Amino acid sequence: MKTKKQQDVSSAKQYPSLFRRIAAWLYDSLVVAAVLMLAGGLAMGIMAILLSTGLVDITGYEDVSDYMTRHPVVGVIYPAYLATAVISFYTYFWCVGGQTLGMRAWKLRIQNKDGSNIRPTQALIRMATSAFGLGNLIAPFSKEKQSFQDIMAECEMVVIPKVK
Repeated sequence: MKTKKQQDVSSAKQYPSLFRRIAAWLYDSLVVAAVLMLAGGLAMGIMAILLSTGLVDITGYEDVSDYMTRHPVVGVIYPAYLATAVISFYTYFWCVGGQTLGMRAWKLRIQNKDGSNIRPTQALIRMATSAFGLGNLIAPFSKEKQSFQDIMAECEMVVIPKVK
């Protein structure tokens, strides 16, 4: 039988259901789409300036988009830039506030076991091992109800209790 103190500690943290995790992931995918649109728009604006000043020549390419995706150098830099925008989004929100906008909407928080915010290295490990969200599928079956990426990054996702 659990003591009163053990009951308080075990009831202190509530772990999210798979549905709640997926709902936050879907919400965040909309925000990430907006981040990618802003980053892409900024890159297109820079390309427009470079074209108008004659610093870039897209001869042999259908248009600027074709140039940015098929050019031997720019075709590597542009996707890396977009990936950096997405990685920066998640790293900032997880490390500074413990929540993305989708997690905030679904009352979820990513944190260390002691309740502190995760470090940037943990955020990078979490992203690298998430398999675009598929790592959440093991959460209902894990001992502590954590996803694969949470286990690998040594952090946890918890439900924020309602304020009474």
